[in-house]
Amino acid sequence: MSEIKIIVSSLLIATLLLMSCKEVDRNYENELYFPPIGTDEWEKTSPELLNWKLEDLEELYSVLESGNTRGFIILKDGKIVVEKYFGNRLIGSQRFDKNSNWYWASAGKTLTASLVGIAQEEGLLSIQDPSSKHLGDGWTSLNPDQEKKITIWHQLTMTSGLDESVDAGDDYSPEKLLFKAEPGERWAYHNAPYTILDQIIENASAEPFDSYFDSKIASKIGMRGSWQRIGFNNVYFSDTRSAARFGLLVLAKGKWKGESVFADMDFLNQMTSPSQTINESYGYLWWLNGKGSYMVPSLQIILPGSVLPNAPEDMISGLGRDGQFVCVVPSQNLVLVRFGQDTDNSMVSFLFLDLIWEKINKLQEN
Repeated sequence: MSEIKIIVSSLLIATLLLMSCKEVDRNYENELYFPPIGTDEWEKTSPELLNWKLEDLEELYSVLESGNTRGFIILKDGKIVVEKYFGNRLIGSQRFDKNSNWYWASAGKTLTASLVGIAQEEGLLSIQDPSSKHLGDGWTSLNPDQEKKITIWHQLTMTSGLDESVDAGDDYSPEKLLFKAEPGERWAYHNAPYTILDQIIENASAEPFDSYFDSKIASKIGMRGSWQRIGFNNVYFSDTRSAARFGLLVLAKGKWKGESVFADMDFLNQMTSPSQTINESYGYLWWLNGKGSYMVPSLQIILPGSVLPNAPEDMISGLGRDGQFVCVVPSQNLVLVRFGQDTDNSMVSFLFLDLIWEKINKLQEN
């Protein structure tokens, strides 16, 4: 009889723990505000309510403006706490504002990574598939045995082993995709293997890439933008608020007002965790902060410490040329977006983003 009581008690405790976990998830989700789709309505909260020091906010604006920023947003709990457009700078004949589109550059890699996860969730592909399953044989200049070793996972993690040092490194023509190392043995920032993920998604879904993106992500969260070919690159353009919507989606673990945009939590966790041991500050096309070491584009050197010392350790980021930043900080329920022109002539502007966080930390100090 006592054994039965123990079993019943154990089952009761397990049930209560499960209910508690579900309640935590619901509470977390309820903490976030989601702006409605199809309107410019977006709730705001003031820096004063967060005890942010206004004099330091002006210092942040000064840094942003001197760094050629065009649009800047900080969301707290999904609500806009900072939104600033440097509209005195002309874009063609127009001034930059909340309706102005800007290029994401490589920050848009995060959009593609998310779409790969959705395609896998729908059973259209597996990230462990050889890339040739969806691209056909001969998509590289490698011999057949070498080529079949490259998987979608290698493309997501920048470990394809293809040579990034060739002329026109963005060119994904077979003659430009040359063997450098065995897949998985070398991390190198290489746009060409990334860009051809679009073709994998297109072939797997039997749908144009941009249409698949719009139906699976953009339309579900109210993003307004478009993909445009620039040379060999497929670049996403949107207004600053659309980038903030995407950051909010990732902050909410793939849900938008309770509806799952992507429901595969295993993929989401893998995407935003170290994907390999060579560059532990890189997930599936996302940059990860707070790790013990990192690598940067164009260098084969492992550097000690965190990518962004002044930024929160749990921050994940989409980072693109000329300082395009889409950053998500789960510990603070915070999203940061910065669009603009070149800040320091680097492929990824780590130093400028770290400076931004230095100023944010200062204004958050009580």
